[in-house]
Amino acid sequence: MSQRDRIVELIIERGSKLWGKDPSELSENTRFTEDVNAKSVHISQITTFLEDELDIEVPYMKFRRNKTIGEAADFVCEFLDDDDEAPVAAPKAEPVKEEKKETAPVASSAPTGSYNTDDYVVEIDPAKDGFEPEPGVKYMIKKEVFQGEEIDAVYRVGRKPVANQEEVDLANSEDPMARMGQGFCPAFNQRSYLAAPGIICDQDVAVTMRDGAAIYVDIYRPADSGPNHQVPVIVSWSWFGKRPGDGMSEWQIMGVPPQTVSKMAKFESPDPAYWCHQGYAVANVDVRGAGHSEGDVHMFTHQDREDGYDFVEWVAVQPWCNGKVGMSGNSGVAMHQWGIAAEQPPHLACMAPWECTTDLYRESFFEGGIPALSFNKFIAAQVTGNGGVDDQVAMAQKYPFMNGYWKDKIPNFAKVTIPVYQTAGMSHFHLMGSVKAFRLCKSRQKWLRIHRDFEWPDTYTPENLEDLKRFYDRYLKDIHNGWEMTPKVRVDVMDAYDDDYCTRRAETSFPLERTEYRKYYFDASKHVGGDVYEMSETPVATESSVSYDGKTGQVEFDLQFKEDTELTGYMKVHMFVEADGHDDMDLFINVQKADADGNWIPWFTLDEPHPGAWGKCRVSRRELDEKLSTDFNPVLKHERELKLSKGEIVPVDIAIVPSARFWHKGEKLRVQIAGRYIREGWFEPLAWDEENVGNHIIHTGGKYESYIQVPYIGPKFKPGTFVSR
Repeated sequence: MSQRDRIVELIIERGSKLWGKDPSELSENTRFTEDVNAKSVHISQITTFLEDELDIEVPYMKFRRNKTIGEAADFVCEFLDDDDEAPVAAPKAEPVKEEKKETAPVASSAPTGSYNTDDYVVEIDPAKDGFEPEPGVKYMIKKEVFQGEEIDAVYRVGRKPVANQEEVDLANSEDPMARMGQGFCPAFNQRSYLAAPGIICDQDVAVTMRDGAAIYVDIYRPADSGPNHQVPVIVSWSWFGKRPGDGMSEWQIMGVPPQTVSKMAKFESPDPAYWCHQGYAVANVDVRGAGHSEGDVHMFTHQDREDGYDFVEWVAVQPWCNGKVGMSGNSGVAMHQWGIAAEQPPHLACMAPWECTTDLYRESFFEGGIPALSFNKFIAAQVTGNGGVDDQVAMAQKYPFMNGYWKDKIPNFAKVTIPVYQTAGMSHFHLMGSVKAFRLCKSRQKWLRIHRDFEWPDTYTPENLEDLKRFYDRYLKDIHNGWEMTPKVRVDVMDAYDDDYCTRRAETSFPLERTEYRKYYFDASKHVGGDVYEMSETPVATESSVSYDGKTGQVEFDLQFKEDTELTGYMKVHMFVEADGHDDMDLFINVQKADADGNWIPWFTLDEPHPGAWGKCRVSRRELDEKLSTDFNPVLKHERELKLSKGEIVPVDIAIVPSARFWHKGEKLRVQIAGRYIREGWFEPLAWDEENVGNHIIHTGGKYESYIQVPYIGPKFKPGTFVSR
């Protein structure tokens, strides 16, 4: 049997079980999407299965681009040796040679964790345990209490640290996420050494938590810091791995030129090569369970928050620290900050969470009620440690409705009273959580900057670094530098492509105080052509409807603006829908801009066209949480399913993420509706497990008043013909 035939056979072997097919029904011509409706989670399980069987690495993101089993087999063959049936590992990169600048290392054996995970591993029965185990993954189930509710918590055994990784160079990886060092864990080596001119690193320092567990941190600080020259410290708190630079020749961060960030930096974190020279220490922490730290990784739960409190209070009294602690980082590193700040550690003086999801259930795993597990599965698989890893994907399968486990991951924003500098990028999935956190926290010293750029280039742009330094100088060094005069809200209003209509426009609040909410009504009786129908500025009297294929179709409603128009803030879609041929339907909304001829005008992020401000809804999850919802931002309850009966027409309210965009006179506002997220070529493995069969029907007009509500922003001043926005 040839290598290729063997790979086809393996894909069919695993795929037949995932898709409920007899192996005889599958062949190399079988199409993943059209023939078996393969989900992202299926593709991920197939790549994992191939890796285990063939002892190779299969890049998930590239594998998923193949359309058929045969194409996938050809792709996998590229990673096998041509002359031997047995697969061989890819050649290793040459080791990176660097000048050593260390003092004599302190001899120490690597910690092995606080317990043996093998003693707790259990066999998983999907029917009993409520989730489908991944091939090759070991699991533990522990009874824990979340928000007063006792719950069976699922942990996957993490990837074990490898003692010798000297020849690894992640910078050469084909996987763009691997190039950014997630989960890399170098050998344990307690020492203090000169990491760079003027910068000391205290490496693998043990810190004991209140329950006795030891976690480890690398502390970079100015070489002259000490009892006679104390400095504030900025904390990077995450499980990504505190020293990825040991595994790469240089950082490869998308949107950031090589050599911009030093190898001392943690993923999505402040760079010691900048901050130490500004008079700050940087603490790169491996949280509980990550790297060589003891215990299990608890993702954003009360345990993680308590550990964060303990660390802040420990680091604040170190002899080189001035007693003031800040937190920094974007994305995953930012997400921890809100929960730790809500614990109110006395020495936490300020924080800068730049882009953060703050309700994992509503904003990530079940956005709009539609399961999105593949990306989070990818994240969990990167975690390296001696213990277990909070398996949020297994928990999402086991507990698909809101419960104590999911509520425990939501910070108590009302308890956050320290100074906060929050950012929100309009091009990424942290947007909703970032703006919500800013709105709900009780700090009187809070600032928000809303921008178009992707989070990584935004984090390391010199202008933004200097801006952040002024914030830290004010609250960590008590330098009166006028930071308080910074506008409370600064907004980039996007226009088209990579051009913004205005940047960092000063505002006093978000939503903007001068917001005027307007409704534009869908009219299925006015067909423009193709998939496009009209919207009206006034309610539509005539009842009508339009249908599209739930899996492959779409419909768009357009409104041409008669004057220059800015929409900045929250939008929502209210419409009446019906599922023809099924008891449920998934709705994906993109709010876009088109020219006078109807041609789509995107904005760019990382040089890729962005599909627009988005919203989602699984119709059976349409029930609103009345306590959390506002008129401009509906919030789903997620406590039960409300399946549709045949011919049933129901109203749904769909939240659209905040955005800020300008339409010139004659350009069109477009609302795109489909049963799938319409986007091509994006590097992150984002996918949703859709529930679409048959046709979707949108009802408009008369008693079926369907519309989009938008935040119209008029000019600040309009003296004569002059317009000031």
